[in-house]
Amino acid sequence: MPIQARHQPLTGASQEAERKESVMVFVLDRRKQPLMPCSEKRARYLLERKRAVVHRLMPFTIRLKDRQAEESTLQPVVLKFDPGSKTTGIALAREGATEAGVIHHALHLAHLEHRGETAHQALQQRARYRRRRRNANLRYRPCRFLNRRRPAGWLSPSLRSRIENVVQWSRRYQRLAPVDHIEVERVKFDTQLLQNPEMTGMTYQCGELAGWEVRAYLLEKWGRRCGYCGVTNVPFELDHLLPRSRGGSDRVSNLVLACHECNQTKGNRTAAEFGHSEVEAQARQPLRDAAAMNATCYALVQALRSVGLPIGTWSGGRTRWNRSRFNVPKAHALDALCVGDLAEVDVGKLRTLRITALGRGSHQRTNVDDSGFPRGFFMRQKRVRGFQTGDMVRAVVPSHLKTGGIHRGRVAVRVTGSFRVGKVDGINAKYCQVLQRADGYAYTLI
Repeated sequence: MPIQARHQPLTGASQEAERKESVMVFVLDRRKQPLMPCSEKRARYLLERKRAVVHRLMPFTIRLKDRQAEESTLQPVVLKFDPGSKTTGIALAREGATEAGVIHHALHLAHLEHRGETAHQALQQRARYRRRRRNANLRYRPCRFLNRRRPAGWLSPSLRSRIENVVQWSRRYQRLAPVDHIEVERVKFDTQLLQNPEMTGMTYQCGELAGWEVRAYLLEKWGRRCGYCGVTNVPFELDHLLPRSRGGSDRVSNLVLACHECNQTKGNRTAAEFGHSEVEAQARQPLRDAAAMNATCYALVQALRSVGLPIGTWSGGRTRWNRSRFNVPKAHALDALCVGDLAEVDVGKLRTLRITALGRGSHQRTNVDDSGFPRGFFMRQKRVRGFQTGDMVRAVVPSHLKTGGIHRGRVAVRVTGSFRVGKVDGINAKYCQVLQRADGYAYTLI
């Protein structure tokens, strides 16, 4: 029988406490060495008794004053990644042993949102600016595409940005928690198996993962919606565009996601006879996206080796299989929790930290309009009165002013000293206090 996610039955007040989602707090010793994370209640207890100080707000981290790592018992902690083109799921889990095998208890969940599309658009905009200046016979930089070669393993800036984000956060979590190894989903789709499902000699085809690679790929390809009616959030079935009773094969180009109603209504007809000829064209699209994801995942694993921790790699089919047999809801962070060879998972009641990559500014110091003409210049110095755009600040403004009140958020500085904090504009710098310096990311608890 399938193993369910581990939840202990609770009654009364315990149920009310269990319904409240919490956040695990990272803990450092007095030498800034990582200890085991603790609960919010424990962190509040230590802060109230002056045994700890706040080290970082996001992710929330405290530093103990009276303890060293040698005096504490550390348990094995694994850092898990579920890479995606736009969002990467991150999970920190504590490993435990059961009679059935290894159980992973969730300690921290996060969604890392990449800025690959922003980088791609910025490069396209720069190319348009240069093209306009060349066509107008203005001062421009000559083309250099004829005398440059791309090195081996080259990746586009948008993909390289995603890899650098993951590597950077793997190093950060290594400084915040006693991580002893990393598990990452490397091969998202087995394209050879998708194209040739009849091949033999592969052990996993006859094992418990048979068919899960194809299902995982079709869910991504069709956007988790019915190929005929477009409905979402329903159980899907695999439908053959050319039915098997009429000579159709199990190749991925002959498969489409379908809800139960559409599958039953279509019956023994082809997709064209069913009135959806456009579905056949979409189903025959090549596997370029899957191949690109595979290449990126391999490059990500190579980059993660620089962290210096043992790395385990797994396929996307196994991740989805684990999530199905543990009855874990669909989410990027929970997908990361289901990566690997597991016997059980303890999801818990954790809030997810959304990490949005914003970058650290721009090399371009001239502000231009839509046509590429300069309309202003950025400040030469990035700091104004001790603040920098992107810093998380707390502003306490007197009530008699227009912006009176307590405001907290990311700050946008101006040389005049009138800042924007969050969505509130016109706050004087003298009312602001730095909570956390800018690190190129924005944080939200969801």
